[in-house]
Amino acid sequence: MSERFDQMKEFYNGDSLLAGILRDVLSVAKILLLFAIASQVIFGMWTPMRAIESGSMVPHMNIGDIVFIQDISRTSIVTQEDGAEIGYRSFGEFGNVILYRKYGSNSETPIIHRAMYFVEAGEPMWDGGPSAPHDGYITKGDHNRYLDQACGKICSEPIREEWVIGVARFRIPYVGHVRLMFSKILGFLS
Repeated sequence: MSERFDQMKEFYNGDSLLAGILRDVLSVAKILLLFAIASQVIFGMWTPMRAIESGSMVPHMNIGDIVFIQDISRTSIVTQEDGAEIGYRSFGEFGNVILYRKYGSNSETPIIHRAMYFVEAGEPMWDGGPSAPHDGYITKGDHNRYLDQACGKICSEPIREEWVIGVARFRIPYVGHVRLMFSKILGFLS
């Protein structure tokens, strides 16, 4: 058994092309594993990064930015309304930016918009608006003119707490363009 181990060690440390590729692959795997563990510890998610795909959050988040999301189980949401009262800002405005699943669906791309305020079932969703069918957050993109629920294109009802994936914590500009490019290529090929 130790002879077999010595042979593997000798191959791994050798100068052959295959040994070099194996070392590189294992190095990348180690880095990815360390990143995944750190992401789980810090953000509560194995994959906390999301690429911004639309201009709805301009100027605070731009297409191609990578945004780090903290799992909702590790934090709470401060709405824009509450943020204005206590002076809490994130991404240039009062309140938190949240990542949520439209109608709780796993088949659609999650939306990243600001939590404006919370409504309870039966309350009007906005001044003069229809009654909320259930409790939830009213949301809006920073660049958008209308609330998500008022325009009806994004989600016509309040965002249930169980639809929220997490809260945006920080962004890295431009890095997400690589991911978006690969998504377009894969979409083109399929």
